[in-house]
Amino acid sequence: MGNLDLTALAYPVSATTKLDPPTVEKWVKVHDRLAAGEMPPKTIRQRPDALETKAFLSSLSATLTAQQRLETAREGRTTQRRLNGYEYENSLRDLLSAPWLQLKGQFPDDGEAFRFNKIGDALDVSHVHLARYLAAADYAIRQVISVPYATVPTTTRRYYARETPDITNKVNHWNQQGDRQVYPLLGLKGQRDVWAKTSPMTSPDTREQEAMGWVSSNYVTGFRYAWDSFHAPVPGRYRVKFSGYTIWAAPLPAPRSHLPNFEAVSPGQRDEAVNVYTRKGVLNRRVAGFDLTPTPAVHDIGEVWLLAGETLVPDASRLFRSRPNNFRNPLMTESGAPGVAFQWMEVEGPLQDATTTAGYQTLFGDLPLKEKAPGKGLNATKFEVVSKDPSHDTERLLRQFLQKAYLRPVPEADVNRFAALATSQRTAGLSFTESMITAYTAILASPGYVYLREKPGLLDDYALAERLSLFLWNSRPDAVLRAHASKGDLHQSAVLKAETERLLHDPRSNRFIEAFLDYWLDLRKMEDSTASSTLYNDYYLDDALSEAALFESQLFFTEMLKQNLPARNVVASKFTFLNERLAVHYGIPGVQGVAMRRVDLPPNSVRGGFLTQASILKITANGTTTSPVMRGKWIMERILGYQIPQPPAVPAVEPDIRGAVTIRQQLEKHRSDPSCASCHNKLDPPGFALESFDIMGAWRDRYRGADENVPPVKGLGKNGQPFQFHYALPVDSTGKMPDGREFADIRDFKKLLLADEALLARNMATQLTVYATGAPVRFADRPEIARILAKTSPSGYGLHDIVAEVVQSALFRSK
Repeated sequence: MGNLDLTALAYPVSATTKLDPPTVEKWVKVHDRLAAGEMPPKTIRQRPDALETKAFLSSLSATLTAQQRLETAREGRTTQRRLNGYEYENSLRDLLSAPWLQLKGQFPDDGEAFRFNKIGDALDVSHVHLARYLAAADYAIRQVISVPYATVPTTTRRYYARETPDITNKVNHWNQQGDRQVYPLLGLKGQRDVWAKTSPMTSPDTREQEAMGWVSSNYVTGFRYAWDSFHAPVPGRYRVKFSGYTIWAAPLPAPRSHLPNFEAVSPGQRDEAVNVYTRKGVLNRRVAGFDLTPTPAVHDIGEVWLLAGETLVPDASRLFRSRPNNFRNPLMTESGAPGVAFQWMEVEGPLQDATTTAGYQTLFGDLPLKEKAPGKGLNATKFEVVSKDPSHDTERLLRQFLQKAYLRPVPEADVNRFAALATSQRTAGLSFTESMITAYTAILASPGYVYLREKPGLLDDYALAERLSLFLWNSRPDAVLRAHASKGDLHQSAVLKAETERLLHDPRSNRFIEAFLDYWLDLRKMEDSTASSTLYNDYYLDDALSEAALFESQLFFTEMLKQNLPARNVVASKFTFLNERLAVHYGIPGVQGVAMRRVDLPPNSVRGGFLTQASILKITANGTTTSPVMRGKWIMERILGYQIPQPPAVPAVEPDIRGAVTIRQQLEKHRSDPSCASCHNKLDPPGFALESFDIMGAWRDRYRGADENVPPVKGLGKNGQPFQFHYALPVDSTGKMPDGREFADIRDFKKLLLADEALLARNMATQLTVYATGAPVRFADRPEIARILAKTSPSGYGLHDIVAEVVQSALFRSK
């Protein structure tokens, strides 16, 4: 707070003194700095005594609290807001019984305030948003209508690798080098005549033993081995199985010993992790994973949701991803290289039950569909809903739809308005189907659907139901919550508690976990940086590692929530979630396979808690270097709950990628600037504690650099291209906190943080309150946060207890 002139700052004489928000914010900072002993500066000789300080703080606190409470009584803590992209997508999925809908990507990025995308002031609505709402709603409705029209009977069919074009076209192809070739195998025997295309690709006599083998993996968005003989006919659920095995291909004779010899294949020397992705244009989603074994076996990956037209891509993720040109397989040894062989993919589906056509019934009830002649325009449908009385059906269907789409009782004026819109469309020449789609789209883009309705004071039961559902499901209330709102008993503590438990135990609570972590921890930024192909080629293109890192954080938070684990686990825990790829990255033995599972950590492990998870360490790096400032700021704000002001207009510290000077040495010069020192004295020590972790969270003792004057470390990256770097200066992870406490490494630093578990719990309660209510925790709200901590203290501030108490708090129950 340098250069702050208190004499020029308006003082809140009483609760009715009207101060602008920036002035109030400054007085709150004065209160907090004075309470922490940071003001006045220790260099000032004439400091107020303890009684004077206490009296001033008490007076200032009472006045600020009273003023903010008066403002809350007039206007509420929150401002009116719309649904964000996450909430809109989930709401339409639930309303239309279409969990496969992908809509979020159609919207511009939501604005953020106080770290989350749930604050009204940041969720503006432009003409672009309105256009996207209309387009997304139109798309969703047409997708849902298409299901009963295009649905085919459930069948089970095997799609053989030898009959899959995207695989067979890589056999003996002029544009595919040996490492990208697909080779026909009969068991472990290479079929050179089939490869040479002098014999048929498949034979009825050997069909069940035929396989296609390869030694490389896929690009998620580029080169791939896609099962494009299958495309999902309609959106829905499908049960999928793969048949195959791992192989070991000996090298060809010199001088081509870097290539596999598929005429000399033996059983694989280990299991290979296979991740399964969808494929449709550039849209790719991971839907499953399994371990392919040396012994031929059938692997049932269970049910997956697919969009119409999507196919599947099995990716042996440990294998290399060849990047043209002149690549070499980094897994090739003197005895050979690992590979995989697939025989077939079996698909059962589309699987149908009562929910298959529930979305259509929401829109058109029991009205039949019929095929029609091709129409004109991008949105022309291939089908027509048959109505014998369009005027009657329009009013009836819209009334029913509005009752499901709206949370509150539907005003008759709204029914009439949207019915008039549909009627005008029919009058203009549109069909009954198109006129209804227009009206439904208008409803789903209208303020009545897009905006939340909250009034100052205690929330009514409808608004409370909506807030609870948006908190724990990221969606609009279901029928049970609506019934409580209609009955008027949701505000009763026992009912509210029971509904909180019901929502938390529902699979849809995973939406809360993912969305909350996306913003609290910034997990949505996992792909914002790419590992340097020069310094960190060993991470480049390693999607399996990035995915496992993301899953670790999500599963860890889920475990904390389900088991009501104390808040201290945020910093340090005796367990985490790993699969083989992530365990190898962490240097933890004994974990095999692609499946993530809870793993007890070795004694004195540096892992445990969020701070040392690969996802966090990747997010707080830039792909080339790490920054103590970035990581320190992340810890101070996300874990400890301190707000760090924007830095002054001075040049940022640019790390020396040559490795001749450490970032610590550069920051020492930076801190010599008085305008920078006050913040850096707080930011840098936590960041230094994480300096033993590289850009992807692996342990390191030395930095990597690119100084050509030092003997390099050479290797082949996952992309098959050579790389080199040199080990630069040693890492120094020691530090000294502003209060004088010192630490030698990350283990010591964690112990310092654990000395104040209430601080960790306060931050967790605060972050959850901001997310749940869509408003920042202000000065006057602090007593309620303290009440949450007091109620949860007996469980060590268990996470489940904190969530439950946030819901019961006055902050959650009021606008």
